[in-house]
Amino acid sequence: MAVKVKVPRVAVSATGRKVLIIAAMVCVSGLLVGGIFLSYYWTKYGEIVNNRLQEPLFAHTAQIYAAPPEVRPGQKLTPQWVISELQQAGYTAQGQTPVSTMGTYATGAGTVTVNPGPDSYYAQDPATIAFADGMVSQIVGGNGEQLAAYELEPLLVTGLSDQNRAKRRLVTYDQLPPYMAPSVTAIEDRRFFDEGALDYRGILRSTINDIRPGHHYLEGASTIDMLLAKMFFLTPARTWHRKFLQVIIALQLEHRFTKKQIFQMFANDVPMGEVGSYAIDGFGEAAQAYYGKDVGQLNLPECALLAGMIQSPTWLNPFRHPQRALARRNVVLDAMVETGAITREQAEQAKAAPLDVVPGAFDSGEAPWFAELVRQQLKQQLDDPDYNEQGLRIYTSLDPDLQQVAQNAVSEGIQQVDAVARARYERRVRLDARRGIKPPPLVYPQVALVALNPHTGQVLALVGGRNYGASQLDHAIAHRPTGSIFKPFVYAAAFNTSLAGTPLTNPSGVSGIFTPLTVLHDEPTTFTFDNGQTYSPHDFDNEYFGDVPAVEALYRSLNNATIELAEMVGYDNVANLAQSAGITSVEPTPAMAIGSYDATPLQMAGAYTVFANGGVKIDPWMLASVRSPNGDVIADYTPKTTPILDPRASFLTLSLMEQVLNNRHGTGANVRGMGFVAPAAGKTGTSHDAWFAGFTSNLLCVVWVGNDDYSDLSATLGPEAEGDRAAGPIWGDFMKAAVELPQYSDTRPFIPPPGVLQVQLDDTTNLLADASCTEDWTATFLDGTQPTDTCDHSMGDQRNIFQKIFGLGQRPVNPPPPPSVAHQPKAAPKQASPAQSSQVQNQNAQQAPEQKKKKRGFWSRLFGHKNNNEPQDDQNPQP
Repeated sequence: MAVKVKVPRVAVSATGRKVLIIAAMVCVSGLLVGGIFLSYYWTKYGEIVNNRLQEPLFAHTAQIYAAPPEVRPGQKLTPQWVISELQQAGYTAQGQTPVSTMGTYATGAGTVTVNPGPDSYYAQDPATIAFADGMVSQIVGGNGEQLAAYELEPLLVTGLSDQNRAKRRLVTYDQLPPYMAPSVTAIEDRRFFDEGALDYRGILRSTINDIRPGHHYLEGASTIDMLLAKMFFLTPARTWHRKFLQVIIALQLEHRFTKKQIFQMFANDVPMGEVGSYAIDGFGEAAQAYYGKDVGQLNLPECALLAGMIQSPTWLNPFRHPQRALARRNVVLDAMVETGAITREQAEQAKAAPLDVVPGAFDSGEAPWFAELVRQQLKQQLDDPDYNEQGLRIYTSLDPDLQQVAQNAVSEGIQQVDAVARARYERRVRLDARRGIKPPPLVYPQVALVALNPHTGQVLALVGGRNYGASQLDHAIAHRPTGSIFKPFVYAAAFNTSLAGTPLTNPSGVSGIFTPLTVLHDEPTTFTFDNGQTYSPHDFDNEYFGDVPAVEALYRSLNNATIELAEMVGYDNVANLAQSAGITSVEPTPAMAIGSYDATPLQMAGAYTVFANGGVKIDPWMLASVRSPNGDVIADYTPKTTPILDPRASFLTLSLMEQVLNNRHGTGANVRGMGFVAPAAGKTGTSHDAWFAGFTSNLLCVVWVGNDDYSDLSATLGPEAEGDRAAGPIWGDFMKAAVELPQYSDTRPFIPPPGVLQVQLDDTTNLLADASCTEDWTATFLDGTQPTDTCDHSMGDQRNIFQKIFGLGQRPVNPPPPPSVAHQPKAAPKQASPAQSSQVQNQNAQQAPEQKKKKRGFWSRLFGHKNNNEPQDDQNPQP
């Protein structure tokens, strides 16, 4: 039975109907206006997004590559080391997909086969490297030939920063470590891979909270899509308008890209704090800045730390605030447990891990001062203001392993200098307190180190200061008084006169050919120059030694004796030689002889190649080649070489510099006490600043320590300001560690060129040593100028001291021969002109026939010839 229900009609007055109609019209109008408004912004910001996406999302900054590592038979290398180098260069294992365009490698029983790809720096020449007993046993080319060396792919060192001093290493989603995306989504946007661009629940929550009374800031509800929209297109201002635009752009991005693509863009652009003066953008750069490793090598706790830093990278910087960073990392790990990304056990194990951030990883691994010099040179060479946006490949001279050694030596050595400065300052504070004086603040000294290959000019390592983050001033190119490291040029100029057969006349009127035994006067002296001007120097500690042989004057670094020699040679001759070697500021004055004029550490390193490279000066260089992103050569650079000294004059000076280190009274003898035993030559510098410059057969290094305010270093360090105490330990630590590296371990004694003779002299009489002389040393002479008497005076030579020194007068009949020296060359003509002799060969030019290399290598292509500067088998070992 049907039941009818009668619902009474509600009477609506005319006024009420009007209100409903108006309300409906307002709603429709609101929706219409809102639609128009939304359509306007959707269209407007759609165009902005389109325009932004038509260009590369990130500036393709130039990439700086190191020098190629060279593998040679006999090196102490392992297959794992070679594989690691190849992997860092982008090679993939044979059979692995996708196949790297850089190249592939394959492993066998004690072998690694290298197959460069189409994007390799080199032509596609494969080689197999065999290992035995922890060393490289042989290298076989693709055609079966034995190779003497094989160069691996140059490694990426860093990318040049953009105009905002931001650094970024672009990575793909697949290059990220397994825990990177789960850690970020767990703490920032758990539904990122499952939902759209907006978190509607979060928006509702934040809207309610934002309109509550007493709530004075806008609460976020951002997804990764919205964060990316803000980073790419908007300012960080917290306003309703910006949030609305953020939503529009996030929806636009969601419409155009997949989730993996959006996360990849986010991973490359997310701000990760600052290290030094650089902003770190993206996980790729952050991995290097905080951990000193490639992003793909990050483990679970490291991924969690970087993910946690997204919230506030400055507040959570692990270098400045390790406890905050550690706590935040553990929050991320707990969030990953909640999302099921990891187990509770994994989280607890990760929480137990220390932060393990690497202070200095950015500075040392990135070689920031080196990179900045490369930037300056590129601006000059390319003459293109947009060069850093073209993704250029910049191949350089840098050795990353040696750069790390240099950074470590500077960091440790400057701490010792700081300790001396601090102790001295504290004593001053106590004394000034008694007098009621407030001392000025303590300013710690600065430091620079330059290391280069003395036979190629290749700058292998460069440290421009104590901390790049604190100061970007590059002290390696700062002009400072050179001090006593200039003195070898005085002695080299003197040896030039010996080659020309020109006798020198001392102030007493005695003349003779200059030799290491020429007597010089070390006593307080006033020197007159330039029409009556006078100069009265003193030795560093006001200790004088009277009459001394030239070799002692140099190894003791005696000022008055050296100026006397410069006066005998002619100040103009010394200045001309120094200027030719690159020390352009010198003037022909007495003060020049003891280093009163300035030069940079980099210039002094270049100048010292004259002694280390058989008289040939090679300008230091850092740029080797500039190539396009696809490998096309844009520019190759060839270093400039200039013959400066006859190789005999160069070696005679070098032999005096050996005594600086080897003689127990030498100013550089302390480095021998540090355990550095390789054959080497050098010179200390103590004047306004502290210097130490020296070299082995394959590595040259200059260290400088001084005050930024140009005050005398002795005011800060007192007696410890001497070059062997302030700069010497840094040089010694660096060289000792460097010769342990495979590429610098094959140091050899210096080999004299033809026309130079090495003999053993009695330490007491400086005559030829024989069985009756128990203490002797190795001296080097221009052949024909060496002593002829033995230390027991058995021949009864009646000549006076100057005749003996200069080889003048009638010698005893049938003098005993000098001690046997293996393979000594015949004497060169005594009157040979230095100009004629300047067709310079390297002091190590005598070389066994070279085995065939894989191809014209990195350096041979630069120089346009093969390297013939490797020494023969060791001859005439040095003490």
